[in-house]
Amino acid sequence: MTVSVVVVDDQPVVRAGFAALLGAQPDLSVVGEAGDGVEAVEVVGRVRPDVVLMDVRMPRMDGLEATRRILAELAPGEPPRVIMLTTFDLDEYVYDALRAGASGFLLKHSSPDELAAAVRIVAAGDALLAPSITRRLVEDFVKVRPVLPAAAAELTPRETDVLRLVARGQSNREIAAALVLAEQTVKTHVSRILTKLNLRDRAQAVVYAYEAGIVAPGPRR
Repeated sequence: MTVSVVVVDDQPVVRAGFAALLGAQPDLSVVGEAGDGVEAVEVVGRVRPDVVLMDVRMPRMDGLEATRRILAELAPGEPPRVIMLTTFDLDEYVYDALRAGASGFLLKHSSPDELAAAVRIVAAGDALLAPSITRRLVEDFVKVRPVLPAAAAELTPRETDVLRLVARGQSNREIAAALVLAEQTVKTHVSRILTKLNLRDRAQAVVYAYEAGIVAPGPRR
């Protein structure tokens, strides 16, 4: 199955480079390009890709607002998965992008293999969460945001344990080892957590866990 991709970046050379790298993959197809957020909304709405590579900082409309509009305008159908592209590992826009529904983020200097793998990961329904970078980003920016009242009363104690480890950036395999569970059981718990909390994917689960106080910013504990 071929994964369709739209590449959005205001620098033509960068945009062309990403498109060429992805287009060289047998299972990936670049179906559109855009130079700013306004064009991105139009192109994505027209070609309906599986994944959008979205630059954060662009003229006319930045990647954050474009992501919000794309996900809002294409819902309640199957909106694309959005990967935010950023130059810096701590970018204030990325946190807001995760809250807006982006499925993760990727540094622009990532290798071609990492770029292709990122598209495949989010196309498969997973979140693109580099644990060390994501943890630093979320913990830094959640400190200056009010903690929302916990709305996780429907979660079982075991589901809460799983969510806590998801928020720490652990994979299903790592969670299974830590809680002495089968990996398939962890997958089931994650699916139920997303359903109960009305979250789209693991990226939103991470943000929710911090905002609801299930995980506190700071050193791992």
